Amino acid sequence: MRALDTELIALSTDDIPRAKQMQERVGARYPVLADPNHRVAEEYGVFNLLGDGVAAPATIIMTSDRIVAMQVGQDIGDRPSTASILHTLRQLKAGELEPAAAS
Repeated sequence: MRALDTELIALSTDDIPRAKQMQERVGARYPVLADPNHRVAEEYGVFNLLGDGVAAPATIIMTSDRIVAMQVGQDIGDRPSTASILHTLRQLKAGELEPAAAS
């Protein structure tokens, strides 16, 4: 992702200490931001979609001014593959993508 001049950021609806614990537990080498009041998750329309009081697993690819692609999972393991994300990023870098509706 760095070769594509891209930054990966995770968002957790936990408080700061728990978000930090999650980052350490999974060995994430990227920032895990805390959203304990779930304002950001609500803004992106992914809070409590599964009726569990947390943000649904979502992958959002965006530029500084627009969402390019968005996938919302149906359960905790429902996430796009790294290869799929990299493919989308390569398309973005090549100018082949237009803004997409959430899916």
